[in-house]
Amino acid sequence: VQLVESGGGLVQPGGSLRLSCAASGFTFRNYGMSWYRQAPGKERELVAFISSAGGSTNYASSVKGRFTISRDNAKNTVYLQMNSLKPEDTAVYYCVAVRLNAWGQGTQVTVSS
Repeated sequence: VQLVESGGGLVQPGGSLRLSCAASGFTFRNYGMSWYRQAPGKERELVAFISSAGGSTNYASSVKGRFTISRDNAKNTVYLQMNSLKPEDTAVYYCVAVRLNAWGQGTQVTVSS
């Protein structure tokens, strides 16, 4: 099982980023996927979840209305579109295959002026 995140970086407050997570080594379309994040000195936080077929999504209250999780099962990829970014969104973002408890290496997102 391999999960490789990309798309992180430095962005100004109010800006946008799109994270991607390329999955391999398992039947991607059969698994719900999540994005978690961890900020320095804070506990890991569930950001968003999407069901295996993409028909159901859930978000943390802190990101609802600003972030959108999606997936392309033909490309074995899950995405996190992040808009209206705030400094408190600064964290390492991880892609997770939920039932496999498999984690990517993480991608840093820094929101700062």
